[in-house]
Amino acid sequence: MKRFLLLCACATLGGFLAVRVAQAAKDPAGPYRKLDVFSHVLSLIENNYVEPVDETRLLYGAVDGMVRTLDPHSTFMDPRSYAALKQETEGEYGGVGLELAIRGDEVVVVAPIDDTPASRAGFQPGDRLIEIDGKAVLGWRESEAVRALMGPPGTKVTVKALRMVWAEPRTFTLMRDVIRIVSVEEKLFDRKLAYVKIKSFQDRTDVYLRKALDSLRADAGGDLTGVVLDLRHNPGGLLDQAVKVADRFLDGGVIVTTKGRGAKHVEVEKAHPKGTEPRYPMVVLVDGGTTSASEIVAGALQDQGRAVVIGTRTFGKGSVQTVIELEDGSGLKLTVARYYTPSGRSIQERGIMPDVWVKASASDDDAPRERSLPGHFKGEDGNGSIIAAASLQPPPPQPGSPDDPKDDPQLKVALDTLRTWAVFKRSLPPPPVRTAHP
Repeated sequence: MKRFLLLCACATLGGFLAVRVAQAAKDPAGPYRKLDVFSHVLSLIENNYVEPVDETRLLYGAVDGMVRTLDPHSTFMDPRSYAALKQETEGEYGGVGLELAIRGDEVVVVAPIDDTPASRAGFQPGDRLIEIDGKAVLGWRESEAVRALMGPPGTKVTVKALRMVWAEPRTFTLMRDVIRIVSVEEKLFDRKLAYVKIKSFQDRTDVYLRKALDSLRADAGGDLTGVVLDLRHNPGGLLDQAVKVADRFLDGGVIVTTKGRGAKHVEVEKAHPKGTEPRYPMVVLVDGGTTSASEIVAGALQDQGRAVVIGTRTFGKGSVQTVIELEDGSGLKLTVARYYTPSGRSIQERGIMPDVWVKASASDDDAPRERSLPGHFKGEDGNGSIIAAASLQPPPPQPGSPDDPKDDPQLKVALDTLRTWAVFKRSLPPPPVRTAHP
């Protein structure tokens, strides 16, 4: 009987294998069968390459090459690069303070982080890096450039960069520093107008925002008459913190919707009335360095009519990445979904268009945007149709646009907008008192 059962099992297994072989014959280009080619090439390199090879480096290079075929924001990180990413997320690391992106084969500056060696040296969005410590960076991955700039505080790094308005590249010698990203800064204007800048969305950003607003209220001696929320040069960060920040200014409604492949795994984040700020007038400042999570906040406040958005078109990164830690300490940042504003707008490629267009400098137009990155997703309108390229162009200049000589014309327009609102409020007659009729 045992022998009979064994024969039956072998027959069943043989039939299963025959089916698999038949399927393989019908589909000779099956993706996993290509692993035989990979193994063969790896064996040929190990046994025949002119010099000894590092097997780990070969395997990491193969995985990196596979991820490169996806989109600009999906990245494989070796253990050292992944450790650096975790340091950045925690808000403290050794480096120069540059947020970078890849445009074609070039490494470009998305934004210098405020009060860092890079910002003090005068780096601007759109600057192209040519060399780091004498090594040409053409063709580098973003993680390679970031890792080259990071290092122990007190050490020097030489960066050669080119700006559109420069005739030739310029060389900067930067002293690495401890980059402590204090994610929220605040200031009070006119004793009643609050200015709050969020530099990035990290752990506890919402907590720091609440403390900043409470501190400004105390300094104002009561209620605030308006708030400027500055999201310029904000490269994004943690999605959950962006949702909490938007929730702080909204008492209900949708904040953001994320949709995975084929519109599956739809998640809707909504605002809650608990802990909502008073409904004072509000302005949000944005620019080409306003990216990802910061675009979620700007889009939510704009769509819900909670704030006036002032500045220039944002970066246009409307995709969501998840970071997966792998067994050997390496990491995979993988794009898993697109996100949409409360009105159903896809931010991808088009960005957030400000309600009031105010340029900070001539270099705004050269700042990198999502639509300039090779391999980026095409944007969609609310009906899922691809966006026409013409709709991505800035509007023509408005008559009477401010030409302010101050260092920060966008902030001046924001403050003037809040001051004007207060003037109009005083000039309007009070609403008529309605009497009830018996």
